[in-house]
Amino acid sequence: MDLSSVKTFLLDMDGTFYLGQSLLPGALSFIKTLKKQGKSFYFLTNNSSQNALFYTQKLKNMGLTEITPEQIITSGEACAWYLSQQKKHPRVFLLGTRALEIELMRRGITIVERRPDFVVLGFDLSLTYAKLQKACLLIREGTPLVVTHPDLNCPTEAGPIIDAGSLVKAIEASTGCHPKFMGKPHPELITYILSRLQTKKEEIAMVGDRLYTDIALGKNSGITSILVLTGETKLEEIETSPWKPDFVFSSLKELSCYLESPIPSK
Repeated sequence: MDLSSVKTFLLDMDGTFYLGQSLLPGALSFIKTLKKQGKSFYFLTNNSSQNALFYTQKLKNMGLTEITPEQIITSGEACAWYLSQQKKHPRVFLLGTRALEIELMRRGITIVERRPDFVVLGFDLSLTYAKLQKACLLIREGTPLVVTHPDLNCPTEAGPIIDAGSLVKAIEASTGCHPKFMGKPHPELITYILSRLQTKKEEIAMVGDRLYTDIALGKNSGITSILVLTGETKLEEIETSPWKPDFVFSSLKELSCYLESPIPSK
């Protein structure tokens, strides 16, 4: 197996391309290598609390000046696509941020308080017991629950804080519902990306630092998976993980060198 057939790289961000507020070594040179070889790249995030414009500006501030909102794919965007595939002009009761609300609305989805077609749950700093109670009542009445991403915690400078994956556990316990998840590692995310980019599975690869999201997405979707060791995962953890990456590199810098002069990866 090699990467010669890969035309598009999907990149995780924190822990893969940058760490906190700083680019990781080799990040920009990796992008230069892709451009030189005529390959495309897109940044992929499970965070539905922000939109593509936010991440575009963040990356520009770090030094990746040639980046556009079209090169950012969020779980909120994928969720909006999924809802629109299920029903024309769907109505949604939303537990999520203003940014997610805008993302859904600009894709033809109406946010409502009564008679929704779906309940949508994302990262929600404005969550109240009243909103949670109403969501559960709607779900018990038969309204499907769609969750933008399954992450249990959201990393912050103060430490991990509760995320959509933890919130949905409370809803599941209360209602017995079976939600539909978007975002990594669920294959519906790749279904959306294939549709949006008009490409094939064998032409894309997922690059990330987490086995249970980034690499699991690759395995669940049948696309090439590339692990970089600049973030959460340690090399020794791969052996006991159910999700084995196709390639392992110490960093994007090493991956860049491999693409320029292919040699067997570690």
